Amino acid sequence: MRQGDLPILPDEIIRLNAHGWYVEKIAAHFDLTAQTVREVLNKWENLGLEALWEKPGRGRKPKWTETDIVFLEKCLREEPRTYNSLQLAQKLEHEHSIKLSPDRIRRVLKKRGSIGSEQGKVTKENKTR
Repeated sequence: MRQGDLPILPDEIIRLNAHGWYVEKIAAHFDLTAQTVREVLNKWENLGLEALWEKPGRGRKPKWTETDIVFLEKCLREEPRTYNSLQLAQKLEHEHSIKLSPDRIRRVLKKRGSIGSEQGKVTKENKTR
């Protein structure tokens, strides 16, 4: 199996098996283990297609909410000073009692397009003196 991932398209595994591909060939094609391919085929055979898709609600839930990130974006946009990710983490913990690592804050804001290295993002008025 690919570093703990589930196959993205189990229906492709089923389709290839129906076309006569053997388990090892399918596993090599998708860069999976033969055991993972067998599990998909067994689930399909025993439980049908619905058993192959991940159920909602799995995985770790985020500690932060949308309002927490909007708060940080507002601080970055409206306050006359600049912040680094450590300062944002401290501000979020102090104001909202949410503890996130500076790295996590940086990744979330970057993914949302809130921060970046574009020339227009940083101006002299926003710089702390």
